[in-house]
Amino acid sequence: MYRLLLTASIMSACLSGSATAQGTARPQPPTDTLLRTRLTALAATWTGLYATTLFGLSHYWYAAYPRSAFHFFNDGSEWLQMDKIGHAYTAYFESRWTMRALQWSGVRQPTAAWIGAATGFLLQTSIEVLDGYSAAWGASVWDVASNIVGSAMVVGQELQWGEQRISMKMSAWPRHYEAALQSRTDALFGTYPGRLLKDYNAQTYWISFNLSSFLSHTPPWLPRWLNLAAGYGAEGLLGGNHNIWAEGDGLIMRTDIARLRQFYLAPDVDLTRIPARSALLRTALEILNIVKIPTPALCYQQQGLKWQWLAF
Repeated sequence: MYRLLLTASIMSACLSGSATAQGTARPQPPTDTLLRTRLTALAATWTGLYATTLFGLSHYWYAAYPRSAFHFFNDGSEWLQMDKIGHAYTAYFESRWTMRALQWSGVRQPTAAWIGAATGFLLQTSIEVLDGYSAAWGASVWDVASNIVGSAMVVGQELQWGEQRISMKMSAWPRHYEAALQSRTDALFGTYPGRLLKDYNAQTYWISFNLSSFLSHTPPWLPRWLNLAAGYGAEGLLGGNHNIWAEGDGLIMRTDIARLRQFYLAPDVDLTRIPARSALLRTALEILNIVKIPTPALCYQQQGLKWQWLAF
């Protein structure tokens, strides 16, 4: 939750700037003139939100838990790697939206792409440093590697194609658990609506490919906004590595609940490629594009391949 709080603050700064002057949420065409007023306003807003959020996390979130000397923690096997994909997802959008705001400020490519990627990585790494001083967690090399992957997706595509042909997205839908698991799931995932941000059983992460951008000639029947998305999810996760936990004076063992990986293939929509004249609408589409629209999908897991009329 604290990572999403930091992300939301920074991305709000980026998007609010890029949606104002000249009424567009997309970056302006490259210019030889650096728009210093815009860049100064963006940098001031970004720095203020970044410092305020880190201060708040350090003094209000982490202060509630025991501190320790800086240390690393190997969590590469936890949660069937759902949390690692979440790191890449967060770093991707932090990098992408920072890059867009820099373009709006007159910073040319590839400079905007490199600074955007570095910014996304910096934001996530700052959280890892705080984790490293917490006795309850620890800095994770796997988290850092995931952050690099997310940021590299942005700069790599900009340098190769000059656009984001491949996007990361997330979808989620509330999961209902049996009464016997209520205390466990409440402790792990909290309550709604924030529960959707913490319950890995409820989430699916997607890599969404824009079809027309990979074709040398787009057929007239193929919409520019049509994507094909590959998704990854999990279910049965009641602990990081296993479904065994202490409760009261006893030990609860729910090894009867299988921990399963899920793989999806589904159509998708790139909302940023839908024509829109309104600056407000373009901004809304840019924000909403972080979410995978529910569509029919093929799903593969341990029991085999199955069809879902709506995959979240």
